Parts: sequence; structure tokens; C-alpha cells
Amino acid sequence: MLIMKALKKYIVILLLAITAVTVCSCGEEKLGPSIFPDVDDTLDPTSSTYKFDKWLRQTFRDPYNLDFLYRMEDVGTNMNYNLVPANYEQSVDLAVLCKYLWFDVYNKVAGEEFLKQYGPRILHLVGSPAMNALSGTEIVGLAEGGVKVTLFKVNELDVNDIASLNELYFKTMHHEFAHILHQTKTIPVTFRTYSAGYYDGSNWQSRDSRLLNSQGFVTSYASSAVREDFAETIANYIVQPDEWWDYIYTMASRGWATDGDPQNPDAAYYCYYYYENNEAGDEHLKYVSNVVEETDEDGNVVYYVGNLTDSDGNRIIAYPVQDEDGIDGVTIINQKIEDARQWLRTEFNVDLDKLREEVQSRQLNYLQHFNVIRAEIDNMQ
Repeated sequence: MLIMKALKKYIVILLLAITAVTVCSCGEEKLGPSIFPDVDDTLDPTSSTYKFDKWLRQTFRDPYNLDFLYRMEDVGTNMNYNLVPANYEQSVDLAVLCKYLWFDVYNKVAGEEFLKQYGPRILHLVGSPAMNALSGTEIVGLAEGGVKVTLFKVNELDVNDIASLNELYFKTMHHEFAHILHQTKTIPVTFRTYSAGYYDGSNWQSRDSRLLNSQGFVTSYASSAVREDFAETIANYIVQPDEWWDYIYTMASRGWATDGDPQNPDAAYYCYYYYENNEAGDEHLKYVSNVVEETDEDGNVVYYVGNLTDSDGNRIIAYPVQDEDGIDGVTIINQKIEDARQWLRTEFNVDLDKLREEVQSRQLNYLQHFNVIRAEIDNMQ
């Protein structure tokens, strides 16, 4: 104990001496130049990317304080993945699409200040997906810390394929932005209750998406966690066309049966079955993609297995599987959409239906505007 007291006393004296010398030095000498000088971010007009870099600054950095990083930065990526940088041309294309189908949409619907307050501060492009070899899944988008959105698979961008653009980029943009928003304002409590007990964070990729529709999920990924369910509901509602939603609601309204163990993630699910020899007997549960729906002379709807006939020449009847799981998938999906609608309106004064209407309208003629903006970039001085 005495030794410790003596040591403490010595340390205090030494610190006082160092402090005195430091104070004297500061008083007698001026500080030298900083070892952290300001970074010169002046654009080089001789650079091959000068026009695009200038457009990015005027379009994203100046109004939104947002860095659009198309040169992949290793310090900004997960080194556990084998990633490829984004190609220049696809990066320009995606930047134009981000402006027209994301930023301009929110500016029109939510006002110019909305993205300045809530929008990301970094958009980072990566050419390849981030593959998870263990689960067999791939990451196409990330929202990190409420300030950064990373978009993957940029090198696969085909500006003429609207379905692919929706699936890989547009949906991802709105999905990741929804994550940023719910990190600011928490997900509604009621939303967490609709599918409680049905989320599966480890096997969602192996579950039949049609069965999951009937359980109230819009996609398989939505069934992985509440936060992903929330983001997927918002993103798909905004970007997917009516025919996509018609299919989801059709799948959600059907009953489903499995030909194996329901606990087996590889079990196949079917929504139609037929009887062998077209007579009551052994059931053969089988999903038939070419089911034909017809109305008989009494006005009743009859389902047939295409044009197949039995040994007697009678058309084989397909029977819809009865929905006996006690889950109304259509109602649950609609409840989730309504929760998201009320949440955006209450917490952010944003109209979800107007966002959808604006995006759907822009998708009808996006190529025309895309070409105009690309020309603006090419003509920059």
C-alpha cells in the first residue's frame, strides 16, 4: 500500500510538470500547419469522368449533401465478400434512374426538404452481388447507420428491362430507404402482431413464396423478420405494377397443401389436386400450372387440368385446395399496407398512395426522360 501511494504521488508530480511545460510552449510558440489539411475536391476538367462528376455534384451533393460513390471503396465494403466494382456506363445509368425514379418522386410528393432531412448521405455502388455461400443468398442492397445505402449488381443493369430494374434496383432503393425511415420513427406496434410466430430468419429463402403470400407476406424475404416485412411491403407497394399485385393476391387467397413434411423447407406446396382416374380415391396433390377455369351451363366455375382426359375421355377436374390454416393472407397484406400508409402520413406527412401513383406513372415513360438526362450529362461544360 505504501508503495502504491508513493507511486501515485510521483505520477501526479510528473503530470503537473508536463502540463506546465505544455502551457509554456503554447504561450511562446505558434502552432505549425495542420497534419490534417483540407482535402481538395476540385474537379479535374481534363478527367474522362468530369461531366458525370460535375452532374453528380450538382444533382446530389449540393442539394442533399449526398456523396454518390460509383468508384467502389474497399473501406466502405464488407471484406468478407468477393466484390467487383461497378462499370462506369451502368453507374451513369443508375444515377440517372435514382434521380428520376427516387429523388424526384419524393421531391414532388413529400416536398424538397424531405430528402434533405431524411435522405441518405452516401449512395455506394458495387458491380456484383454480395454472395452468402452458407445460405445460398445474395445481398442486392444495404442500409447502414441510417446514412448510407449500398446498391449491388450494378453491372447487370439493363435500362430497357423494367421488370429487372424494379426487382434489382427500384425496389431496393425504396426498401433501403424504408429502413432509414424506420430507424428514425419506429415500426407501428400493430404491424409487429400480424405475422408474429411466422417469421423465419434462417430458412426464409427455402420457403415457397406462394404459401407465404397466403400467410400474409408479399415476398419470401418479407418473412425473414419484421423490419424486412415492413420495408418489403412499402417498397413493393410503390414500385410493382397492378398485374404483379393481382398475382400476389391470387396466391394469398388460395389454400395450400404439401406432399411432404410441412416442417421440411424443401417440401413442395400445391394449390390444386385431382383424383386418379378422375374418380374419388387416392388423392394426388399436384400444382398444375395450366389449370383452365371455365363456367358450366349452370354458371358454376369448374377447373380442369388443361385439356387432359381420363381413360373414358372425360376431362380431368382440378380441385382447389381448401384454405384451412385459419390465416387470411389477403386481409393481412392489406392490414400491413394500411399500417405503412398511416405511419408515413402520421410520422412524415407523406402519402404512400401518391408515391405509388407517381412511380407507376413515371415507369410508363421513364426511357424518354432517361435519355434526356443522359444527354444533359453528355452536354455539360
